[in-house]
Amino acid sequence: MIKVMIVDDQPLIRDGIKMILSLNEDIEVMAEAENGNEAIQKLNELNIDVILMDVRMPVLNGVEATKIIKKNFKNIKVIILTTFKDDEYLFEALKNGADGYILKDVKSDEIIEAIKTVYSGNLLIQSEMASKMVKFFNNSQNSIKEKEEIKIKGPYENLTQREIEIAILISEGNSNKEISEKLFITEGTVKNHLTRILSKLQLRDRTQLALYINKTLES
Repeated sequence: MIKVMIVDDQPLIRDGIKMILSLNEDIEVMAEAENGNEAIQKLNELNIDVILMDVRMPVLNGVEATKIIKKNFKNIKVIILTTFKDDEYLFEALKNGADGYILKDVKSDEIIEAIKTVYSGNLLIQSEMASKMVKFFNNSQNSIKEKEEIKIKGPYENLTQREIEIAILISEGNSNKEISEKLFITEGTVKNHLTRILSKLQLRDRTQLALYINKTLES
């Protein structure tokens, strides 16, 4: 059973999502919160697997809440609830460790699939959004230290050919299962390769890897 928390300042949104998720026997809505601060407080008392996190909320927004949650509750997956107008906030949330995003007007089955995707350890991001993220980081006024988090010396020089193939497939939004099928290897092998790739490139997670690959390919 996947335990979910819904964080949104609009009760109607929370109720709608809760109703959708209640129809799936693999998912249980354990808690709701109307802002990031309330969500963090409840995490100290509950065992949550996945959080559906709105971006714009009073008290503590979804971007900052994600940063705090990822620092203190490393195993919890965070999916950002967003709209096309929230690109800048979305990029910041992903940089802060969010595991993916969905638009608020997606179909019911897409919300359920998104939860299962990140729960399985996969990144939920489309390749076109990865390209937008690259442009955002290139054009933003982030500090040199922040930019160094996604800038690695000597692109690919320490990666094997197989690791390069997997890294590129990840940057295109493929899940571990999809990669295993395309390369005819097991999911476990993909995970092992990913661990080595992140270690060699000194990256934190799949999000930073996707950013790095897209950035070096476009440069």
